[in-house]
Amino acid sequence: MSVPAFLAELRSRDIQVWAEGDRLRCNAPAGTPTPELRNELQQRKNNILEFLRTAEVVARQQPAIVPMESRGTHIPVFAVPGHNGDIFAYRDVVRHLGDDQPFFGLHPPGLDGQSALLERVEDHAAYFAEQIIAFRPNGPYIIAGYCAGGAVALELARQLSQRGAMISFLALFGCPYPTEYRFLSSLPYWGTRLLLHTRALGSQSSLKDAWQYLTARLRRRTAAARAERTPAGTDPLSLVKFKFEQAMMAAVRRYTPRRFSGRVCLIQPNRDWQRPAKANRDSPSRDWFCWRSVAPLTEEYFGPDDCEAPRMLIEPNVPPMAELFRVCREKYAAGVAQ
Repeated sequence: MSVPAFLAELRSRDIQVWAEGDRLRCNAPAGTPTPELRNELQQRKNNILEFLRTAEVVARQQPAIVPMESRGTHIPVFAVPGHNGDIFAYRDVVRHLGDDQPFFGLHPPGLDGQSALLERVEDHAAYFAEQIIAFRPNGPYIIAGYCAGGAVALELARQLSQRGAMISFLALFGCPYPTEYRFLSSLPYWGTRLLLHTRALGSQSSLKDAWQYLTARLRRRTAAARAERTPAGTDPLSLVKFKFEQAMMAAVRRYTPRRFSGRVCLIQPNRDWQRPAKANRDSPSRDWFCWRSVAPLTEEYFGPDDCEAPRMLIEPNVPPMAELFRVCREKYAAGVAQ
């Protein structure tokens, strides 16, 4: 007989059992617990305790909190996904961190096609903060963010800190500073691209070759811009995902970061990422200066030179990213430098 069936049988006899620490407690009408029943309870004790603890966790589970690894003794990680809301972008990271690192993905509202889309980063952070505190009231926490999700992660860490929670550190995996997503902030990038294409045009051997180069690049850019404004498909799931992504990016562009006094670990894919071509590779990146303007305790950690930003959290790039996270975790295990 399975544990649920056995407990149902006990309830039919008005026998109640519950966990009290490592002990299994029982309350039953006089004469009901026979020697055979007492013996079976003793034999099933460990299985019943495990079942009751699992049921308790499920009962406390919040809709935004998705356990990706619920075991472990380290400070738990609560991770904000990128702009597409895909918490499973962290799947390989969780696997490399092992079963001693509790890791919970934060599933944003609006992706189910039922709940309303949130229009502000602050609202996303408040939604997550309420559920994290309800799920694990006493902390401490490690907050993580990926790509555009870094804006929500920063605001989440800030709001939790304001509510008295201890944040061990904020881990940002390849997260540009939120204002980088605004048009004016991207002008230097487009200026660099224009210069490169101007040089490429000048190197063409004939006007015909230059024209072919120019039209090919324009077609490619037009297709990319159209793809950004068009759902991947016409099915309901694709439309919901598209609307969510558009709303999330609009929220990030509007967000103005505010001061966070905790530690921020920028885990960058490589040393050249977000760095001008002629910059000294040993100097801090532009990102570091931006994040440090609101979080003075910001540090940078770099992956290998051949790690590409869009693939930094998947194989074969993820092992050094997981190792950099471990370095931060050991350094700030209790939210204070050792």
